[in-house]
Amino acid sequence: MMKQETIAVIKQHLFYETPNDEWIASLRLDERKGVQKILTQYDKQIEQHAQLEEAFKASLQFEEQWQAEGCEFIAGVDEVGRGPLAGPVTAAAAILPKNCSFPGLTDSKKLKEERRDYFHALLTEQSLAYKVVHIAADQIDEINIYEASKKAMQQAVEELGVQVDALLVDAMSLPLPLRQLSLTKGDERSASIAAASVLAKVERDRYMKQLAENYPQYGFEKNMGYGTKIHLDALERFGPTPEHRRSFSPVQQCL
Repeated sequence: MMKQETIAVIKQHLFYETPNDEWIASLRLDERKGVQKILTQYDKQIEQHAQLEEAFKASLQFEEQWQAEGCEFIAGVDEVGRGPLAGPVTAAAAILPKNCSFPGLTDSKKLKEERRDYFHALLTEQSLAYKVVHIAADQIDEINIYEASKKAMQQAVEELGVQVDALLVDAMSLPLPLRQLSLTKGDERSASIAAASVLAKVERDRYMKQLAENYPQYGFEKNMGYGTKIHLDALERFGPTPEHRRSFSPVQQCL
């Protein structure tokens, strides 16, 4: 019976359905080279997934420690977009549910766009609370990029809609009367900060892609406002848009 199944059917069942242990055990007796090859691929995928699950579990250490001390709502906070010449700086705050599992979730910069979008969909559906805040270019010019980043992060926490017990913040302390821990490379070390990183990155990228429809010559859909050659050439040729940060040197030179 087993040998009557085609390689294509077996592959579909292994990778896209939920095979049971008995079926897999019988499959290992199939002597066809093609079957053994996809079994090797399947075993490798299972091992990689297990490693991702273990890494995610480790990234919950700060949250679990505070939960054991009585904290219920622990928010991770992160920002993206400090370096670009155009567009907002964007921050997010997120509270993950207890005993959650998002294998592979990490710093948004280390994820491909498809994976960021995948986790964004999961996080917006499953987070206990989340908030994304944009601070526009004109405000950045007024108060400087560091203060704008801090303002976006603080506002994201304040607008979560729940009374937060503690904060895990990526490389910054916020002027809020809350227990908090500033973590260097926090988006790699804390699941909650990684969640905030992904939410902020995806929302900001979508903002810039929409902006590209109004200003197609700058290539915002590809450079997200960073100073790439195409962006700098367009800036010199067409001048800054209302979305450009005039306090940043390359933009100042084109005023």
